[in-house]
Amino acid sequence: MRALRILPMAVALGAFPLAAAPQQESALTQVVDKIVAQEQVEIQALRQYSPVVETYIQTLRPDKNLGVVPDGDKYFLGRAELAKDVELEPLISGTRTKHNRFSGLGSLFSVEFLPNGFLQMIYLDTNGFDRQHYKFDYVGREFLGEVRCLVFDIDPTSKAEKGRFVGRIWVEDQDYHIVRFNGGYSSRSKNSYYLNFDSWRTNAGKNEWLPSFIYSEEVDNAAVQSFRAQTRLWSYAPTRAREEQELSKVLVETPRPVKDQAETGNDYSPLEAKRAWGHQAEDNVAAKMEQLGLMAPYGEVDKVLETVVNNLEVTNNLDIQPAVRCRILMTSTMESFTMGHTIVLSRGLVDVLPDEASLAAILAHELAHVVLGHRVGAQFAFANRLRFDEKETFHHFGFAHTPEEEQAATQEGIELLKKSPYMDHLGNAQLFLEALNERSKEIPNLVSPHLGNRVATGLTSNSAAHTAQASAAKAGGNVIAALPLGGRIKVEPWNNQLQLLKSKPAGTVAEDEVTPFELTPFVLYLTRQGDSASAEVPSAVSVKTTPDTNIPDIKP
Repeated sequence: MRALRILPMAVALGAFPLAAAPQQESALTQVVDKIVAQEQVEIQALRQYSPVVETYIQTLRPDKNLGVVPDGDKYFLGRAELAKDVELEPLISGTRTKHNRFSGLGSLFSVEFLPNGFLQMIYLDTNGFDRQHYKFDYVGREFLGEVRCLVFDIDPTSKAEKGRFVGRIWVEDQDYHIVRFNGGYSSRSKNSYYLNFDSWRTNAGKNEWLPSFIYSEEVDNAAVQSFRAQTRLWSYAPTRAREEQELSKVLVETPRPVKDQAETGNDYSPLEAKRAWGHQAEDNVAAKMEQLGLMAPYGEVDKVLETVVNNLEVTNNLDIQPAVRCRILMTSTMESFTMGHTIVLSRGLVDVLPDEASLAAILAHELAHVVLGHRVGAQFAFANRLRFDEKETFHHFGFAHTPEEEQAATQEGIELLKKSPYMDHLGNAQLFLEALNERSKEIPNLVSPHLGNRVATGLTSNSAAHTAQASAAKAGGNVIAALPLGGRIKVEPWNNQLQLLKSKPAGTVAEDEVTPFELTPFVLYLTRQGDSASAEVPSAVSVKTTPDTNIPDIKP
């Protein structure tokens, strides 16, 4: 009797998956259709934008201790015209523009890398991304930062078609935007080679996920020379549009008591007028560069730099008027320069500095130019000097000092550091400068400035004390001479705001884990605009995929 009771239950339980299978298939079809429809909307929406695009490539060679190390590099900076598919307009001279090619990478097979090809990786497939051309296999769910995603493996339905995407996609589960895709394009031929890549999109609002970061790599592949590449996109929101929004705001002045103007002096003395003139030139350049998307808006990173400058000034009893300001150039190339009383460091330089003392050494050199009265750029106080074509930016602006001025600033900067709170902590700074000097021949494009001078490698005194500090740091182990690119700063691609990374401590670092100035993959902590926790969470965390038998949260 017991067997007779159990048997119907077993039969019923065994039949449940058969009954549920059509429902699961229907749910999967609904989700895939939503993903496909949303991606088509995404492709059309991107046509309104013209972001700045930066691609940096490092070719690699084997190293018995570090695995592979840089052995050459190429750099491209341009503006994309997404309304014209993947058209790119170079912003820096020296890049071949006929077909927008990188060349001369020293490949055994004379491979040329196309900047347009790297930009193409912002799209999964612009011609036929649907269920007719692709198979979708649901993998599970995964959190990329705070954003819950559905994960699918996708493959072309026909292996004979060229250029179809093969790999994995992550889809946020509210509106079904693809926020990440990892893989490559199919059908390689003798004359072309599709690269493997990992493409990320970041949130700029409820229904906008914009292509922001692409990492590509080929290592130990006989078909092409080993390389790593990073592509960054930013400046989606034009500065002019933000300014027009501000103009449309209604501002009401508050009543003010009447003051006797005779009691105060409002006229400018010749000295004050001279200072104001220089200040105007600096403001003009900064505003123009910010409008072009080449300088970040003033923010928290600038304040950190100004704090270090203030420490140098206070301990050296300096009272500099007008006050010294700091700004950040958006590019990855490593450079620093001054224009009047404004110190400018590139994002790439700040990214790789290992500690505050190393940052102080760079800033002390630039502050020395201010102290010594080395002035460049005052001509830009004339408004007409800011009227030029965007393609001429790096020809039009130039803030390089003479070799004599550079040498004088190096010596003065060393004196500023001697009285500073950083004097006893310059061992890492010396290691950084040594690494920069050693690697400069292998990464010439990364260390070549576009507006100022190269980073001077003699910024510390090389005294016995600093040498001892450097030796002690090496002996202590777990020392990093220079961080990889992207080691310090997080970029908001929509409005170019910069933030310092808030990542978890890395713990013990093996010797072969960090190569100075190397390129590493992007792993983003995705958030949605308006999330309150986004400012305090680590910047590079993801959660392992969890397989599931059901598609979660199907929306009608």
